[in-house]
Amino acid sequence: MSWSSSTPSALNPPVDKHSSLPQVVINTRPVERAAPLTQHLQAAGMSVVDMPMLTLEARPTSEQDMTLMHQWIAGDYQALVIVSPTAAASGLAVWQALERERQTQNSEKAASEQETAQCQQLKAPSHLIAVGEATAAVLNAAKLDAANYQVLQPLIANNEGMLAMPEIDSLQAGDKLLVWRGLGGRRLLVNTLQARGVHIDSIAWYERKMPSDARVQYEKWQAQFLAQKTEPQTPQSAFESQPKPIVIVSSGTAFEHWQVIVKEVAEQSVESSLTVDRPASLPLKLTDFTYVVLGERLANMVAARGLSYWRVEDLAPETIFAAIRSPLVNSN
Repeated sequence: MSWSSSTPSALNPPVDKHSSLPQVVINTRPVERAAPLTQHLQAAGMSVVDMPMLTLEARPTSEQDMTLMHQWIAGDYQALVIVSPTAAASGLAVWQALERERQTQNSEKAASEQETAQCQQLKAPSHLIAVGEATAAVLNAAKLDAANYQVLQPLIANNEGMLAMPEIDSLQAGDKLLVWRGLGGRRLLVNTLQARGVHIDSIAWYERKMPSDARVQYEKWQAQFLAQKTEPQTPQSAFESQPKPIVIVSSGTAFEHWQVIVKEVAEQSVESSLTVDRPASLPLKLTDFTYVVLGERLANMVAARGLSYWRVEDLAPETIFAAIRSPLVNSN
């Protein structure tokens, strides 16, 4: 079962009749994108832990990147796809810098103040397609020439939704598409269009890395979580009947980082236990969690490891909350 933002939900937390402990949710989204979801789930009575598995680091703009930007501005591409708010902000900054440079060059040639004023707005040379509301919001905040162009969005904010858009579906052999993105990421859109003969160029404005403190954060959280077993005020039956912690994962890279950390911490805990007679509790494994995952590719990754999950088609807080209230997909 998969969910999209059109799924209705009420802000009532999942209730476990046998557990007095709130549902634990681990939000692995990057810091700059985590807050709306965390606040929404907290308002529903859940215990949410922000534990980013990705940090977004800007990449230097290369000569090749600037060449592609000049070609796009010159009208060489039928469409521009922007995959994230970070990509939108980075690309817009360069686009605006190039526009200011053009205006400076043209200012001496301006015949009147009116002609100069007409140069102030950015004029998109192709369709602008944003993946998701947050990305569209960044673009809509810019000074675009709304009389001739608008920011387009797919009905569902993923690669499948993009491919269904008329502006993408109509691309054919010989057409050109530019993508603003981060380094890596999903390839369905690119692979499908390239098979159709569409030429695709991309600019990676940033790259995804594991936060330096991710492992420490996880170790501290796991220690606190397992310590509940021995707290006098927490009945053992309440802890044992508590639903598994839910991990929200929005990218393959974040899931890879999560796997590395969970396995490394578990292995270290086992090694440390060899020096004592009886460890306080066993470390958590990947199967001790349930997962909310974005899209088919990530769902397949999680399913291949025998993990239970909910699949969503966008990252709207309402979508994720509705999914958590639905039956799990059990892979084990």
